[in-house]
Amino acid sequence: MLILLTGLLLGGTYTLIALGLTLQYGVARIMNLANGETLVAACFVTFWLYTGFGINPLLGLLVIGPVAFVVNWLIYTWLMQPLVKRARNRGMLEVDSILATFGLLFLFQGLMLQAFGGSYFNYEFLAQPFSIMGNSFGLNRVVAFVAAAVIAVALYTFLYHTDRGTAVRAVAVDPRAAMLVAIDVRKTAAFAFALGGAITACAGTLLSTFYTFNTSMGVIFTMKALIIVIMGGVGDVRGAVLAALVLGVTETLVASLLDPGLTLAANYALFIVVLLFRPQGIFGKRPA
Repeated sequence: MLILLTGLLLGGTYTLIALGLTLQYGVARIMNLANGETLVAACFVTFWLYTGFGINPLLGLLVIGPVAFVVNWLIYTWLMQPLVKRARNRGMLEVDSILATFGLLFLFQGLMLQAFGGSYFNYEFLAQPFSIMGNSFGLNRVVAFVAAAVIAVALYTFLYHTDRGTAVRAVAVDPRAAMLVAIDVRKTAAFAFALGGAITACAGTLLSTFYTFNTSMGVIFTMKALIIVIMGGVGDVRGAVLAALVLGVTETLVASLLDPGLTLAANYALFIVVLLFRPQGIFGKRPA
């Protein structure tokens, strides 16, 4: 039970990371390899706000989320949109976006390395025990999970119960068909990319409350997000949530019963199993 609960708490934060990439790749068709750097940047900004100005990380979400939205909107408008316009098909766009965001990855990583160095950082926030079903957990992990759940529910409500959310889902399914019903695909894709970046930044803020981080760990979280997105099904919010929770439990199980160093190997093993038996994702339907 302890392993299961610990894994679910971790998976809650992974959910936001994956939802961010789900929007960027599933809707905007941009495979953002710099997704993890957005998360790490949010970790450092949260650290700076908390240690320098005493701003509660949960309140910091109200600043970091909107700022990340604007930054990602500008990235899409100035860097990605020219790639979208010149791409003759989806395959060409994916290749171009991978190359472009691969360069962004090193740019952001270099800027953060210059600003913060290569040391590891953490800070104490709600670092006190909290009991769940007789098991003790860090209160910061519990609060991070609850905040992640609230954000995920808000995103689900937006996507499935608002006109703008319906437009986002329509573009994810078929951009050309969406244009036929007067949906501005370019603006919707830009919005989805920016929203995905904001959600990833929120995940970074929550993760920083209980996780030790440094400037070079973004790649690891990008890979985890990619694994979750593929496992859950590209563009499928429900699948991404379930896959994130499964990944969190798997990591905790392997770290507790085998060796913490094997968690990444377990992630890829799970990824391969899904590709072999459910390549369309957890809730996806097999093509006829």
